[in-house]
Amino acid sequence: MKNTDYAKALTIDDKSYTFFDFNQYAADADAPIDKLPYSIRILVENLLRKLDGRVVKENDLSNIVHWKKSYDAPVEIPYHPARVLMQDFTGVPAVVDLAAMRDAVKALGKDPAKVNPLVPTELVVDHSIQVDNFGTDDSLEKNVAKEYERNGERYELLKWAQKSFSNFKVVPPNSGICHQVNLENLGRVVISDETDDKAIAFPDTVVGTDSHTPMINGIGVMGWGVGGIEAEAVMLGQPYYMSIPEVVGVRLTGKLKPGVTATDLVLTITEMLRKVNVVEKFVEYFGAGMKSLSVTDRATIANMTPEYGATLGFFPIDEKTLDYLKLTGRTERARLVEAWAKTTGMFYTGDADPEFTQVVELDLATVKPSLAGPARPQDRIALPDLKKTFADILGCEYDRDAEVKQLSEFHDESGSKTVRALRCRPVAQRRFDLEINDRPVIIGDGNIVIAAITSCTNTSNPHVLMGAGLIAKNAVARGLKVPPFVKTSLAPGSKVVEDYLQSAGLVPYFDALGFHLAAFGCTTCIGNSGPLHPAIEKIIVENDLNVAAVLSGNRNFEARIHQNIKSNFLASPMLVVLFALAGRVDIDLTIEPVGLDPNGQPVYLDDLWPSSDQIGALVDAHVKAEFYQKEYARIFDGDRFWGALDVPESTTFAWNEDSTYIKNPPYFEGFSLQTEPAGDIADARTFLLLGDTVTTDHISPAGAIPEDYPAGRYLIENGVTKEQFNSYGSRRGNHEVMMRGTFGNIRIMNQLVAPKQGSYTLKFPEKKEMFNYDAAMAYKQENTPLIVLGGKEYGTGSSRDWAAKGSNLLGIKAVIAQSYERIHRNNLVGMGVLPLVFEEGQSAQSLGLDGSESYTISGIDGMAPRTRLSVKAVKEDGQEIEFKVTSRLDTEVDVEYFENGGILPCVIRKMMAV
Repeated sequence: MKNTDYAKALTIDDKSYTFFDFNQYAADADAPIDKLPYSIRILVENLLRKLDGRVVKENDLSNIVHWKKSYDAPVEIPYHPARVLMQDFTGVPAVVDLAAMRDAVKALGKDPAKVNPLVPTELVVDHSIQVDNFGTDDSLEKNVAKEYERNGERYELLKWAQKSFSNFKVVPPNSGICHQVNLENLGRVVISDETDDKAIAFPDTVVGTDSHTPMINGIGVMGWGVGGIEAEAVMLGQPYYMSIPEVVGVRLTGKLKPGVTATDLVLTITEMLRKVNVVEKFVEYFGAGMKSLSVTDRATIANMTPEYGATLGFFPIDEKTLDYLKLTGRTERARLVEAWAKTTGMFYTGDADPEFTQVVELDLATVKPSLAGPARPQDRIALPDLKKTFADILGCEYDRDAEVKQLSEFHDESGSKTVRALRCRPVAQRRFDLEINDRPVIIGDGNIVIAAITSCTNTSNPHVLMGAGLIAKNAVARGLKVPPFVKTSLAPGSKVVEDYLQSAGLVPYFDALGFHLAAFGCTTCIGNSGPLHPAIEKIIVENDLNVAAVLSGNRNFEARIHQNIKSNFLASPMLVVLFALAGRVDIDLTIEPVGLDPNGQPVYLDDLWPSSDQIGALVDAHVKAEFYQKEYARIFDGDRFWGALDVPESTTFAWNEDSTYIKNPPYFEGFSLQTEPAGDIADARTFLLLGDTVTTDHISPAGAIPEDYPAGRYLIENGVTKEQFNSYGSRRGNHEVMMRGTFGNIRIMNQLVAPKQGSYTLKFPEKKEMFNYDAAMAYKQENTPLIVLGGKEYGTGSSRDWAAKGSNLLGIKAVIAQSYERIHRNNLVGMGVLPLVFEEGQSAQSLGLDGSESYTISGIDGMAPRTRLSVKAVKEDGQEIEFKVTSRLDTEVDVEYFENGGILPCVIRKMMAV
């Protein structure tokens, strides 16, 4: 069979396109294509179009077109995404790796120019701006200037890449958030790949180096987050090998009630789907209720896909997609999308529903105003319940060890029920006097110190932003002000936001409450909230206050927003403004006043909340196609700071040996085109003994760099002052900093040193407490391999490739856990670290392992996917514990990557073999 047998012609506006008729192929294969989820149909088209008999074989195509609702064992397919999307935190290491690969190829005497993206790759610089300045008209300009001051070396690398790599584009800083730029401009929905003699139309598909890449699912584009190393492989022409997924359908019915926002809806869906367990599955939305949601509402839901654990949160193409493309200046694209989707049956009408692995129902009318917190996006709190919830939080002391185990359950004294591992006691909220900018204030438990309208989740949605602006307008009219201890900021995901807020006349009201424009990029949601006022920081730390942040983001993990803020709540931009005005979370805004006006009269939520008609009228009048056309016509040009970067074009990068931001990584030291057998892991030591839900925030270096930790010491030794440390994220291009910060979260609980928290471990056999990095280097001197023992959901959270890269560089050869989050498992494989799982029902605790043992893992040579291996743990007294583990090398390609020492060496060897 040849795929050209299914090539058909499609004519639009006198222009002819070729498309691949996967419906006809399915009919010939006796497969009911109309019963397949839309997301699976995209995979059918992808494999049919890429069928070559070598990488994509007929059996692969047959497996996907005969999709099953569930599989007894993983079935692998080679998938070819059409694009790669990056942001700078994850993109800089990828560019560093590409530059290092060019050096390695050059050292082999080959042509380094062969190392080039082979598929379109777009990098949006959006993660490096911090809210240092806020509450003034020049906050944005000052923050951007500070951003370039901190990140000039990194930006020079990116500008070099923009000039030196083909098929590679960079959206410079101060332009927007990558997911929103992707939604508003970069996303094609249907791609027309044009050459001299033909044009091929096919679905837009993308992998991104940020876990929130699924936001693009809101317009019917298949996309999800992968590790930077996987993205590099795709860039270099390698297929993305994946297991055929289960697909959970979410049937939406009804409509949202007045006063309920898309944020309330997505927090409800996140809570619901976490309970269903959709990890490593596709989620696809359908039903009459879907038709009532705008594309920006859909994008809000799709964005939170990693928060509910799925791979996709997919909305198929319909008339709302076409309207959005036209609104955002892509009218010609809309005509191609409509013609292709209707010709291929990919245009969703709602007349017939696909079949799914499982169907979950949600009536939109049941959604209520909500927040989520204090530390997980799935912990939804109905607005009236926040006051009591915070009282419970404040009145309970978490058993930190139990917290790591997801608050492990135990029976009470009667044995009659199970309760969470919390120790609760009555608590009186504390209040303290202090001065801020010569103004006396009172602050204590429950006060809000950060209120941020931020992140890609909600700043793609004009309805909630216009609504927030109307609340600000009504508050100003009533004479309300934000307390001086609340740090306020507005960081939209797109320049277009400023255009339509200005057009609607709402900017002055945001400014009046302190929500001045602070950035066009990711800020508070990723920990770039900037410092609090020193007096506030001092009183929080000295009194161990439980203060709060409210933000319109998607992540609120412990110590993520700000290391001294214990309670962090996700909320809509509208609620962020209201809580900023209230200045506290220990309040029921449904019955208590938001504040008092200058005359002492109470002002309630109902006095400030605009009607849906008011919001809709502003959106219709002021969100204009001309704004999108204007901003995106210049999206790759950059501002005056970008223009001032003087970077020469060259084939290989000129590394600066004195740089503390960009270093040539050691991945290819002693590199050979020949592989060596992996061999058993013998006499390994436990580097860390961890509990459940250890996130990539715990593993990967993130946030501020502590002065007294190894990374801080390294910077000081290299002449960097504490004030110039910047963040770990900004230094991701320097492996010396990043490996020192791996497993460096101040809240990580390594049970080898419990109850102590932070980047510490015991060095065996001497049982000496050391920083993780120092212990790893001591083990390296002794040629002792390392393992990590973990619990459930190891590596949950953002797709952070340094969680795997750092593990590799520290000498970790294997991780043994009860389960993994999808992306981190993939990343470990990509860096040559072996992910293993205990047998069902077993754990380190049940086996009696305490981390003091030495370990030998046998059976590694000649592995097949999911091979069972033997582990022997020898205790100090000679007692032996033997148990079985299963390799989570799930596919033949996983095995190939592992045997090559990771994706990058594997890719170079393949490139040089051609």
